[in-house]
Amino acid sequence: MMLFWVALISIVVMLGAAFAALFLENYLAATAALSVVSLALAVLFVILQAPDVALAEAAVGAGVSSVILALTLRRVGLWQIETNNRRSDK
Repeated sequence: MMLFWVALISIVVMLGAAFAALFLENYLAATAALSVVSLALAVLFVILQAPDVALAEAAVGAGVSSVILALTLRRVGLWQIETNNRRSDK
């Protein structure tokens, strides 16, 4: 019964982070949300008794791809932590 609740919470977190990645205006925050989706999926793989797949998903999905996306954002100049709405002096 406890695994059911862990799976349900993991699915809710995964869906919430996926919708957050879709609707966030900050690309860096969207990249972090995609990492959360990948980590929640790794938890689901552990529940389904596939620890090797969970380890690969956590390493590649949350680790390597997030670093590559963040470095790409920095390279193309979209590495912004604060939004432009705060700047009201112009």
